[in-house]
Amino acid sequence: MKLLANLLVGLAALSHAGFLVLEMFFLFSMMLLCSHLAHALPLAPKPLRLAIAGLTHTHVHWILGRPERGDIEILGIQEPYRKLAERYAKQYGLREELFFTDLEQMLETVKPAAVTAFGTTFDHLKVVQACAPRGIHVMVEKPLAVNLEQALAIEALANKHAIYVLTNYETTWYSSTQALDDLILQQQLIGPIRKIVVHDGHQGPKEIGVNEEFLEWLIDPVRNGGGALMDFGCYGANLATWLMRGLGPQTVTAITQQIKPEIYSAVEDEATIIITYPKAQAIIQASWNWPFNRKDIEVYGRTGYVHAPDGQSLRVRKENETREQLQALAQRSAPTDDPFAYLAAVVHGEIKVADGDLSSLGNNVMVMRILEAAKQSAATGKTVKLAPR
Repeated sequence: MKLLANLLVGLAALSHAGFLVLEMFFLFSMMLLCSHLAHALPLAPKPLRLAIAGLTHTHVHWILGRPERGDIEILGIQEPYRKLAERYAKQYGLREELFFTDLEQMLETVKPAAVTAFGTTFDHLKVVQACAPRGIHVMVEKPLAVNLEQALAIEALANKHAIYVLTNYETTWYSSTQALDDLILQQQLIGPIRKIVVHDGHQGPKEIGVNEEFLEWLIDPVRNGGGALMDFGCYGANLATWLMRGLGPQTVTAITQQIKPEIYSAVEDEATIIITYPKAQAIIQASWNWPFNRKDIEVYGRTGYVHAPDGQSLRVRKENETREQLQALAQRSAPTDDPFAYLAAVVHGEIKVADGDLSSLGNNVMVMRILEAAKQSAATGKTVKLAPR
């Protein structure tokens, strides 16, 4: 009996030792596997180191009020208007040390990878002049510049220093805009484009109650480059250039008016721009006189049309059909649902910007060629011919 008991104790000890060996082998294997996965799988990029230049453009609420997504980190905010900076700091609970009055000082202190510009359109060139030599990428609010001369200077700086200069339009992130690309450009659903009609604007900046700091420069022909023509004509020029795959127009004709000179004495509040291409035409209706906010587009092809009445739906009708079809669209997925997620993805190399993309420098220099010709046409009462590019 004693011998049997000793044997059982020995077997139990061996079983326990074996279990420990197996456990150690399992843990070692898991460590090797985790190490392999850590090397095999790419790490998620760190948040984009971002700074903000200017607060007077109220589109800045887009980034200040943006839900935390972990893709950007705001390191600094430059704004010389102290009261405006204090107001936004209080509204969004921003730390005092984030704020700078001087752009150069902010760039040297926080060393961002990218800057978003929310000051006057005239200041876009100054921002690029400060950022480009430092290798800092830039995203500006639409339009790219106040005139073609400044746009070309921005383009030269971006090319010289190999930085991205992107232009942000609200319509770029619409689901309906992406659907236009899928249906018209990719699937050729309605055949070759024959006519593009774009409506953009609202009742007027003063009428909708933009803040004093924004209104002050929005109605200044120097700091904004014009009125409704610049403010909303750029949307149509951007979309038409994109839909026409970067093709330059043959002619640009524009008519502008001051329907409310008692409010907008220095700039136009109404503009219609007609752009001709070899086999198509674009009509851009930019206005501070609409009865409500609107950003919609109609595209007519040889065999049908696609209307995007808003950001989340389409109306489609093809030849031989008696009724149009209404399509409700799903929200776009990151990072193409939001300008700042897109900027982070571009800087991190996750997205390659093609020259004709809506945010691209190539597209937006062409936009400025169109707007410059439109201003010339409106001033002279003549159609402007553009040289092929």
